[in-house]
Amino acid sequence: MVGLANLLLLLGAAGFAVAAPTELNARQSGASTTSPPWYPAPKGGTAASWAAAYSKAQALVSQMTLLEKVNITTGTGWAMGPCVGNTAPVPRLGFPSLCLQDGPLGIRFADKITSWPAGITIGGTWDKELFHSRGVGLGQEFRRKGVHIALGPAMGPLGRMPAGGRNWEGFGSDPYLQGIACGEHIKGIQSQGVVATAKHLIGNEQEHFRQGPGAISSNIDDRTLHEVYLWPFQDSVKAGVGAVMCSYNRVNNSAACQNSYLQNGILKDELGFQGFVMRAFLFRAKTDSGSDWLAQMSGVASVLAGMDMTMPGDGLNWDDRLSLMGPNFTTAAMNSSVPLDRIDDMVTRIVATWYQFGQDSGYPEPNFSSWTKNTTGLLYYGSNEPPYAIVNRHVDVRGDHAALARKIAAEAIAMLKNEDILPLKKPMKIGVYGSDAGPGNGPNACPDRGCNQGTLAVGWGSGTTDFEYLITPLEAIEKQAATYGGQVSSILNNTKLDEIKADAKKQDICLAFVNADAGEGYISWQDVNGDRPNLKTQLGGDDLILAVAGACKTTVVVVHSVGPIIMEGWATSHKVNGILWAHLPGQESGNSLVDVLWGAVNPSGKLPYTIGKSLEDYGPTAGILYESNGNPPQQDFTEGLLIDYRYFDKKDITPRYEFGFGMSYTTFEFDDLNIVRTGSMEPLPRPRPPPEAVPPTYDSKLPPPSEVGFPPGFTKINRMIYPYLTNTNITVGPYPYPDGYTTPAHKSEAGGAEGGNPALWEIVYTITHTLKNTGKVAGAEVSQLYVNYGSNGTVEFPKRVLRGFEKVFLEPGESETVTFKLTRRDLSYWDVTKQNWVIPSSGLGISIGESSRKFHLRGDLRYGY
Repeated sequence: MVGLANLLLLLGAAGFAVAAPTELNARQSGASTTSPPWYPAPKGGTAASWAAAYSKAQALVSQMTLLEKVNITTGTGWAMGPCVGNTAPVPRLGFPSLCLQDGPLGIRFADKITSWPAGITIGGTWDKELFHSRGVGLGQEFRRKGVHIALGPAMGPLGRMPAGGRNWEGFGSDPYLQGIACGEHIKGIQSQGVVATAKHLIGNEQEHFRQGPGAISSNIDDRTLHEVYLWPFQDSVKAGVGAVMCSYNRVNNSAACQNSYLQNGILKDELGFQGFVMRAFLFRAKTDSGSDWLAQMSGVASVLAGMDMTMPGDGLNWDDRLSLMGPNFTTAAMNSSVPLDRIDDMVTRIVATWYQFGQDSGYPEPNFSSWTKNTTGLLYYGSNEPPYAIVNRHVDVRGDHAALARKIAAEAIAMLKNEDILPLKKPMKIGVYGSDAGPGNGPNACPDRGCNQGTLAVGWGSGTTDFEYLITPLEAIEKQAATYGGQVSSILNNTKLDEIKADAKKQDICLAFVNADAGEGYISWQDVNGDRPNLKTQLGGDDLILAVAGACKTTVVVVHSVGPIIMEGWATSHKVNGILWAHLPGQESGNSLVDVLWGAVNPSGKLPYTIGKSLEDYGPTAGILYESNGNPPQQDFTEGLLIDYRYFDKKDITPRYEFGFGMSYTTFEFDDLNIVRTGSMEPLPRPRPPPEAVPPTYDSKLPPPSEVGFPPGFTKINRMIYPYLTNTNITVGPYPYPDGYTTPAHKSEAGGAEGGNPALWEIVYTITHTLKNTGKVAGAEVSQLYVNYGSNGTVEFPKRVLRGFEKVFLEPGESETVTFKLTRRDLSYWDVTKQNWVIPSSGLGISIGESSRKFHLRGDLRYGY
């Protein structure tokens, strides 16, 4: 297997390919190491909602030469344009260079932008309106900077391992929560004409061993793939996402970007994806030349397996300019390694996406540089030589987004403990302790935020932004106290425990700030190599809390964290009177915290993951694989569907704080449950419908070899990747396409439209209940609906799964009707034998409440038959 994989790398880089290593055998239950091939790649243009865009694309692509098509599918090389990814233009036809830019929480490497709360923070709001509003805000800023393709939202990693380095980029450790958040973000981003990118497809659950020829293999069985890790991608395709980024790791021993079953069979056929698949990024800080994207491990094999665009264009080694595409792709076309109809589909998907979001009319050009904050600089930064030009116009794209960022960060705060101390009542003497409360050396002290110093507002890696400003907790607390004459004393050095104890004794209220940081695996800080080495607080946080709480009259702990921490040493102590879980709040960190501390905002955040009492509580497979166990390393997802709260529930393990938990300054009453069946409960959905539209066809022909060389007198830009060939002496002959390539694969019965078979999205049950604010202050509650499964013979189910949530704001005494609409997909499981979604024959029930363990209403879904 490994020898074949290495052979494939070499042949792919040369513009040839052999059959891909045997991929994910997704038709077997249980972790497997192989998979069936799925060829050829389905053509885009089968959805009615994309028909007009594909018609326009067909007219444009039919005029393109082979070299122009190669330009559109290949990046120009690292730093050879203003953005982190750039394609070459087709000037004679008016098709621009496309700008691709990180990231999930704002525009990376740009100035005068908003540093939004991180994905895990917005997930903690459980607020669909805020999901969408944040997406709109992101889209507005990307568009105003001239970015065509925003590289987010992130839904992989999902959060299988609580110490995973990039979990914070996504929205929580439940596929339904992730799916709703991703779908709303995509709709918001794309409402502004910006293409959103669903990433990373799929199984990229840890940073150790994440890349290159030795990349880890995530071995996932078919049912788990569909019901857990693919779930938010299905929501994303249903939302009309324009791009999908494949991941760095292997999936069942096939590199994700050349896994034909995943890209062709599942994404493009079963889910009906109409946009384009790009190779994934692996960025380092721009000052560090030791990184790359390195998700694509072959040329032709990846293309045949469904990849449509390679970024940033370089080859197997960082910044080597030995593209697996570019001139090698031209060669592959000329020597028949890649069929012309595959090339045409790749280009058509990219061009159709450009048309789909109206980027052909009035779309701004990039007006910033990823490589300098100066106004002028190298036009082609990666060339290391002139010309110079104006590269950054410093366009301020923030608008009024600071207010929205503050609102999101405040509504995400989960109050985990409150012994009648919050909200604060104007305490006169306030002690603030811990480095996490202060500025440290500034928010941009480390490239890509790659260290833990000062207050923690985001994790690190390519998913970050440069801060224009960061309001620290200390700054905001001092400002708030000054409004009524309160005095603030602070010690921000975590090691000065004796001084902290002495100072804390003098205060009316003490605020202890602790954190835990992590990020993308190209950066290490202390013993955190991307993934966290444990679930402890960092920088001596536990000792700090014990010192403060042991000396102060009243102590509130504030946590900024990328994910769960173990807090057994202090969470239940009577000396800790309150705990606020503030996640990663972005630029408005201090302001959002003060809003909750003093009661301007009633806390309504709910945990988007479970906080256990130990790492072992999450299960035997929830730990990071820190030491290699093979070549390549193997990671078997043997827990199946039982991640996070599902494992705790199935094993009857009591967490410290359960998934969906969060307290309020008021109280709520759940009442008047009503269940109405509105759709079919037949076990199988209706048969797959025929395509809604016909994909474009072309009468493409290869040019003569003399036309694919460098034009006479052509002036090269140093280190730019071009499609031209230096040697046009090309041999054309029979090509060993992968097994099964000439026999079209069976189309999935679960497919038929964007998001899968339309029957999966039909409403089967409409469920309502009354929610009333029975307290004395206004506030919001999140009503959460979980589906409960009965026994179904040999088919195992979690005890319950989240299948609905609604956040409702109520004045004191006010009531509102909450409505849930359950789809066929919501009630189904993936049958590995039938290869379809099936409603189980066992009884289904629902539980509605304020967390995954605190329910107020229960019902039977057979009700109304």
